[in-house]
Amino acid sequence: MFEWLTTLQIAVALVAGLVLAVFSFAKRKPSLISLGILAATELLLIAQLTVSIVLVSGGARAKTDTIEFFGYLLVALMIPAGATFWALVERNRWSTMVLGVAALTVAIMLGRMTQIWFGN
Repeated sequence: MFEWLTTLQIAVALVAGLVLAVFSFAKRKPSLISLGILAATELLLIAQLTVSIVLVSGGARAKTDTIEFFGYLLVALMIPAGATFWALVERNRWSTMVLGVAALTVAIMLGRMTQIWFGN
């Protein structure tokens, strides 16, 4: 786990969550823009998964528990996918809020993953 990548991911997830919350308060329904914003967080999570697999394959380990780290990462990967499914099934302004909450949840999970990996 690279600290700069995690910092970038947290920043993108926080900005995405805030932008999507603003979209929801503006009564915007889910669109390609809102789904694209959340897709950015998902793509960064896929990059994190790839980097983490390569690092662990090379002998790196999390300070506390590598299995717990990957558990958090896999669940974090499912959250944007589930929120996107929800937004496509139920297209209203609250679905946009669900997308925002999903992005903020990913940011919180990334913070916890950082604690697990670096032992803070």
